[in-house]
Amino acid sequence: MPLFEYECRGCGSQFEYLTGEGQSPSCPSCQGVNLQKLLSVFAVSTGGANGDPAPFPAGACGSCGDPRGPGSCSMN
Repeated sequence: MPLFEYECRGCGSQFEYLTGEGQSPSCPSCQGVNLQKLLSVFAVSTGGANGDPAPFPAGACGSCGDPRGPGSCSMN
């Protein structure tokens, strides 16, 4: 079931709602149904199991700009 963020246009309250098929959210503060769905942000952890940061990729090839990095293009 997807988790959505909403803002109530009636009272301005922001909340998350875990929705199932056929369910419509209402504001938990004022029970209003005039809601605006918000663009949700999310976080991704790229660290290892012990919290160390993951290594960064080498970057684009200096010869051709191939995003796969040095050694991937035919110009080398």
